[in-house]
Amino acid sequence: MANNIYRPIESLANDLRSGVVKSSTLAEEAIINQDRHGLGAYKTWTPDRVRLESTAADAAFEAGLDLGPLQGIPVSVKDLYGVSGYPTFAGAASQLSAKWEAEGPVVRALRQTLAPVTGKTHTVEFAFGGIGTNPHWGAPRNPWNQNRVSGGSSAGAGVSLWEGSAMLALGSDTAGSVRIPASATGTVGVKTSMGRWSVDGVVPLSPSLDTTGLLARTVADAVLGFATIDPRVHNSGFGFLAALRDISIAEIQIGVCDWFFESCDPGIAEGVKAALDELAAAGAEISSIDLPETREAADIFRGGGLAASEFAAFINTEMQPHKAELDPNVAARFEAMESIPAIDYLNRKARLVELSRSVAGRIATVDVVVGPTLPITPPTIQSVADSGEYRRQNMAILNNTMIANLLQLCAVTIPVALDAAQMPVGLMIMAPLGADERALAVALAIESRLGTATDRIGLPPILTA
Repeated sequence: MANNIYRPIESLANDLRSGVVKSSTLAEEAIINQDRHGLGAYKTWTPDRVRLESTAADAAFEAGLDLGPLQGIPVSVKDLYGVSGYPTFAGAASQLSAKWEAEGPVVRALRQTLAPVTGKTHTVEFAFGGIGTNPHWGAPRNPWNQNRVSGGSSAGAGVSLWEGSAMLALGSDTAGSVRIPASATGTVGVKTSMGRWSVDGVVPLSPSLDTTGLLARTVADAVLGFATIDPRVHNSGFGFLAALRDISIAEIQIGVCDWFFESCDPGIAEGVKAALDELAAAGAEISSIDLPETREAADIFRGGGLAASEFAAFINTEMQPHKAELDPNVAARFEAMESIPAIDYLNRKARLVELSRSVAGRIATVDVVVGPTLPITPPTIQSVADSGEYRRQNMAILNNTMIANLLQLCAVTIPVALDAAQMPVGLMIMAPLGADERALAVALAIESRLGTATDRIGLPPILTA
């Protein structure tokens, strides 16, 4: 069977609409690929339901109904989102109440376009962590090196894309939970602006910071997913993609912040800098930009930020029945989370508002700010089995991504290199609050110049062995 599921969504569009390719064919490919690779991407995997939903998409095509770019395209959903007919665990040891199975606007947007849901992908328990492991359900294995983590908290999302069981993946991002697994697995991750997409129907971690987002194998695929879900995009997804392609590299002003390059593992800073050199040679205007706000925001984050207090309040109230079952790596930090005084939390929140306003003024001189998405190579699953090493690596893997959440930026990560360990390196593209289209357009222009993940870094070993 040909693997149409690895083709770009845009190129499949005409074939799906003409009947040359069926959504049911994509569903069978997804099922075969998931069985073949078995990387542990899913908490709930439902082949029969995928078949039924793909048949419905095909029937709509045959009836002349075109519901948008994702019609018939298989999509995986992080097990933090409510999806009707699926249990929601949110990474916990036991199933959450039926309340959390209700669909919010993001999932409903997919439903309305008849995109088959392939299943619910694994998440770190209650999304509280960036490594991607879960003692209750295991850790999805990274398709680039199965001994290494896939990143969290949307741990199964990027894995589902490369194993070929989905073409788009829904995730959420509170401190990097879309961008970390995207960078770690060599995929594209989109963190939307705070408030841009609804978080209704998604189990919360930190209401002050939670955002919904998506992962894809290419920026173009991500743009089509964005256009389908985003309530502000009024033209067709394909028209939106065409409009964003109008921006060329030569028109883009890129600010490079050195703070993001500090303490990078071998090959990461070098890979990002090489990509930036290529963009400069292609005509991009690249300059250094100093963002002192990053250091203070990082200090606030290391002290618990906002998420620790908000998460503790959620667990102690609505999720009290699950508290005794918490992942030890989460539970070990809980006493410190509960003991943060209210005045400290309020002071942090007020200070982050001030820092966000300050950084917004600084970055107004450029179109986007860039740096490495992750400063570290994804650690091995074995190494983070030690609780002390887990905490150290977890803080390190979140170091760069959490800035966009704390300082109210939107962001896109795209793969641009392999590091010294032959693991993917992401370039993080950050834009002001509400400038999601700009971030996507810049990412699209960069991808057009540097190539997609397959062009740039090749295929993961699971597809070449």
